Amino acid sequence: MSNHLKNTTSPYLLQHAENPVNWYPWCEEAFEKAKSEDKPIFLSIGYSTCHWCHVMAHESFENEKTAEILNQYFVSIKVDREERPDIDSVYMSVCQAFTGSGGWPMSIFMTWDKKPFFAGTYFPPKSHYGMPGFLDLLAAIANHWNNNRKEFLQSAEQIIAHLKKAKSNNEAKNENLVNEALQTFSNSFDAVNGGFGSAPKFPTPHNLLFLMLYAKQNQNSHAQKMAEKTLLQMRKGGIFDHIGYGFSRYSTDKYFLAPHFEKMLYDNSFLMIAYSAAYSLTKNEIYLDTAEKTAEYILREMTSSDGGFYSAQDADSDGVEGKYYTFTFDEILRVLDAENGKRFAETFDITKNGNFEDVNIPNLLKSNDLNADFDDELKRLYDYRKNRTKLHLDDKILLSWNAMMIAAFSMLYRVSHNEKYLKAAINAENFIEKNLCEGIHLYTSWRDGIRSDTTFLDDYSYYIAALIELYNSNLDSNYLAKAEQFCNEAIRLFSDKKDDGFYLSKADDTELFMNPKEVYDGAIPSGNAVMAYNLVRLYQLTEKEKYRELAEKQIAFLSAQAGDYPAGHCMFLVAKMLHENPPEHITIALKNDSDLEKIKSATPFLSNISVMKENEKYPLFNDKTTYYVCRNHACLPPANILHW
Repeated sequence: MSNHLKNTTSPYLLQHAENPVNWYPWCEEAFEKAKSEDKPIFLSIGYSTCHWCHVMAHESFENEKTAEILNQYFVSIKVDREERPDIDSVYMSVCQAFTGSGGWPMSIFMTWDKKPFFAGTYFPPKSHYGMPGFLDLLAAIANHWNNNRKEFLQSAEQIIAHLKKAKSNNEAKNENLVNEALQTFSNSFDAVNGGFGSAPKFPTPHNLLFLMLYAKQNQNSHAQKMAEKTLLQMRKGGIFDHIGYGFSRYSTDKYFLAPHFEKMLYDNSFLMIAYSAAYSLTKNEIYLDTAEKTAEYILREMTSSDGGFYSAQDADSDGVEGKYYTFTFDEILRVLDAENGKRFAETFDITKNGNFEDVNIPNLLKSNDLNADFDDELKRLYDYRKNRTKLHLDDKILLSWNAMMIAAFSMLYRVSHNEKYLKAAINAENFIEKNLCEGIHLYTSWRDGIRSDTTFLDDYSYYIAALIELYNSNLDSNYLAKAEQFCNEAIRLFSDKKDDGFYLSKADDTELFMNPKEVYDGAIPSGNAVMAYNLVRLYQLTEKEKYRELAEKQIAFLSAQAGDYPAGHCMFLVAKMLHENPPEHITIALKNDSDLEKIKSATPFLSNISVMKENEKYPLFNDKTTYYVCRNHACLPPANILHW
């Protein structure tokens, strides 16, 4: 048996193609069917590596009785949130307005003209612990639709009116955003276990980037301590995969021991950036080692043969969350032999009773030796677990997430000077250019030779950032020129000409009842925050006034948005801090092209570099390649040697 999802390419939709529920993808056919048959729509939003999406699918969507009710009284639509961030963003706002929280799977009930009247997340099949059962909920909504629909329609209009009350950009600007954000982190910092607040703990590496930049600009040891303690605890904890490397989504406890085991491309990209930045700041080898091990995981398990990066790996194996990653004490002894196994177990907290329920998550939280040589043992365990059970891989290639990883590899190259990282970044950029780009038009996703027909702000903002970081790493001016082209196109497509900021969907083309301007940083920084970063960096690299004006407008817009909770806008604050206190600007007057190759192999982590031939403004000194360095509104004398 199959439904209308069988011809889609999304791994998430394909997971539901054999359900007895008569699912439709998001399409006009589904809305027309609902209208002609006078039925409400049940919209289910999730993604393929989502644990609770699997649970609800197994409990409800694979259940014949539940499917019978859905098919009789509703038109059911399934959406992959990663392919349609616009749908996800709008209805997540709805869910949060109805319930005070959000998450996936997201369950929305709405009219055929896309107006929501009820929302929630996971529903168990039967009512318990105060949660309505999904069957009971379906029956109640079907009855209410047929007998008291007016109440539903009023509810829909009220929630839409509430969401459309956009925050005014004319509010008083808060000039103390950076210090207020720092204070928020100080108040919630867990000095014992790292991270902020209690469980669950998310990596949110863009927050750590904010703290490290603040520490660098202000010589603030406390900001640096908060970032370093968190980065070190995450590396030691079970949120880091000590066997195969890379990071899981978040920690379910305050220790960073027990993760939610799914691995997302975006987390690993920003964590590579954060650990690279920490190494640049401190020269502590553990941070470079962590970034490089994460890169090894990406290159080994998450990179396609033609250079693109896959989206995610599942938390579940054989229907059990974390089964792929956990071991018993006896397993360790059996795979490694008794002597090596006991030594490994002692170091990585493997016990007979287990450190996670009755099994073990390898971790170094109780160990003082982060550099013990277990290369052979790790390889044997890695090979063993690969054959023991399988992980589902979401192999779709998302442009925005690939761009994040391009930036990460570019920045890792600048601290390691290992050519393979720059090569990985260039290969992925070539993949985007070939498969997800047509002229200056970008497309959101690609899988099995088929690309989406959608495009969103994040596709442009993150791709521009990737091109800027590629330029900073290899000083090829073509990347900078492309960054400018795509920035100009993003402004044309997504900017709000009246009230500033950028819409998520094209400004003149949205099919939903609202077109959000995402400004708050969630798991990843918002497209508006990344655009602020792009405009600041483009102005500093090109010295073109138009980018300065645009950067200042965007900073003013986001300053108003961030006033209520500055700590939730850290990527914007990074852009603001870089604008107000720019990195040094290095102009290189080249004597010959061969000198450029030496310079490329030693580019600094954070600076603005312009390369040009000798000219009247920048003549050669001693008839050799010459460096002109300006920092803190003052320029140093020209020099032939530059110590990065």
